[in-house]
Amino acid sequence: MPDELSGYWYSRFVFERGLAFIYLIAFVCAANQFVPLLGERGLLPVSTFTRTVPFRASPSLFYLGSQDSVLRLTAWIGVALSLLALSGIPQRLGTIWAAATWAMLWILYLSFVNVGQIFYAFGWETLLLEVGFVAIFAGGSATAPNRLVIWIWRWTLFRVMFGAGLIKLRGDSCWRDLTCLDYYFETQPIPNAFSWYFHHFPPLVHRIGVAINHIVELGVPFLYFLPQPVAAVGGLVTIAFQGTLILSGNLSWLNWITIVLCIPTLDDRWWAWLPIAPPAALDEPRAHRIAVGALAAVVALLSIRPIRNMASPAQVMNSSFEPLHLVNTYGAFGSITRVRYEIVIEGTREIEPTERTEWRAYEFKGKPGDPMRRPPQIAPYHLRLDWLMWFAAMSAQPEYRWFDRLIEKLLEGDPATLGLLRENPFPDHPPRWIRALYYEYRFTSKEEQQRTGEWWHRELRGFYMFPVRLRQ
Repeated sequence: MPDELSGYWYSRFVFERGLAFIYLIAFVCAANQFVPLLGERGLLPVSTFTRTVPFRASPSLFYLGSQDSVLRLTAWIGVALSLLALSGIPQRLGTIWAAATWAMLWILYLSFVNVGQIFYAFGWETLLLEVGFVAIFAGGSATAPNRLVIWIWRWTLFRVMFGAGLIKLRGDSCWRDLTCLDYYFETQPIPNAFSWYFHHFPPLVHRIGVAINHIVELGVPFLYFLPQPVAAVGGLVTIAFQGTLILSGNLSWLNWITIVLCIPTLDDRWWAWLPIAPPAALDEPRAHRIAVGALAAVVALLSIRPIRNMASPAQVMNSSFEPLHLVNTYGAFGSITRVRYEIVIEGTREIEPTERTEWRAYEFKGKPGDPMRRPPQIAPYHLRLDWLMWFAAMSAQPEYRWFDRLIEKLLEGDPATLGLLRENPFPDHPPRWIRALYYEYRFTSKEEQQRTGEWWHRELRGFYMFPVRLRQ
C-alpha cells in the first residue's frame, strides 16, 4: 500500500457512517416536509416547476412524475438506503455494491434538490450532493483507500472553510472590527437553547471569538494539505470550531457535515480504539484506480470557476455552476443583521374583526414566537419553512409567493400545512381571518429573564400583512 495516505481505512469507515447519517437526516426531512411544501397541493408545487424549467437545467427523477405518493415513496426509499449505508453492508459486499448504494442516494437527493426551489436553496444541500458524489468512488471495505479520494474530500473541506472566511473578510464591516458576535447569536436564523447565554458573554469574549473565527477559516484550512500530524491538527481544530457553532445555534446539518469532512484529515492512528479491524489484505482494482483518476480530472476542471469566485472581489456564496452540483462554492454569513424581526401570524373566528377582536397566534416549531418559550434545539434536523420565515422577515412587507400560499392553506385549515407548525390554535375550525404582525425581537437581559421568565422581549412595529379572509 502506498505511503502516508495508506493508513486511512478507519477514517474512511467513520467518514462513510457520518455521511450516511447526514443522508438519513436529509431524507427524513424530505419525508416529513416535502409534500406539504412542494407536493401537488403544496406551497410551490413541483409540477408547476417542471412545466416551466427544462430537465437539462435541473435534472430530477420527478420530471417523470411528481405525485404526492411518488414524492413520499422516494423519500422513504432514501431513508432505507441511508440506513443500509449506515450499516456498512454494501461496503462489505464489495466496491460495486458500495458504489451503487452511494450512487442511488446521490441520484435520489439530487432529484429533491433540483426541484426544491427556494425551500432547497441552501448551501448544505449542495455540499451533501458534492460529498455524496465523491463517496461513489470510495471503494468497498476490502479496497485500499485511494489517495485522490482523500485529497478531494480535503479540497472540499478547504473550499467550505476558506470560502466562508473570505466572504466574511470582504463582507460586513463587523467582521473586520470584530463586533459581529455582538449581534449574531441573537439574529441568526434559528437560535437554540444556548444562544441566549452566548449572546450575554462579555464583549471581549465576542471580540476574541471573531478573531478565532478568522484564524480557523482563513489560516487553518491550509493545514489540511500538509503531512501528518499537521493535517490532523487542522482537522481537529476545525472540528472543535464546528462544535462551538453546534452549541450556539441551529444551522441545520451544515456544521455536522463539515465535521464529517474533517475525518479524512485524520489518519488511522486516531481510530485505533475502534473495536473493528480491516481485512487482512487490502487491494485496489485497476478499474477503481482508473475511475478515481477520471473523477480527479473532472473535479480539477470543475474547480476552476469556484477558485475564480473565491479570488473575485465580487465573491458569491453557496452557488453551483452546473446542474449536478459536483464542485461548488461555499460561504456563510457574509453579512450580519443587527436587529431581529419576526413575523407573527394570527387568526380569528370572528365574522368581522374589530379593535376588540381576540387573535390567536400560530406557533412554529423552531423560529421565535411566544417570548416565554426557550429557543429549542433543532439541528441537525432542518425546518425549511421556519428558515424561510426568517428570510421573509428581512422585508417589512410580503414579497414571496409561498407566503401567500401559506396564508391560504391556514385559512383552509389544510392538515399537511398545519403539520409543519408546532401547534394549531384552531383545532376544530379554521379561522375566518388571518393577519401577520411585524415585531422586533431581542433577547431579554439577565435581569429581565429572572424577573419575567421570558427569553425574548418584543415590540410591535406594524402589520406585515393586513387581515385577509379566504375569498380574498
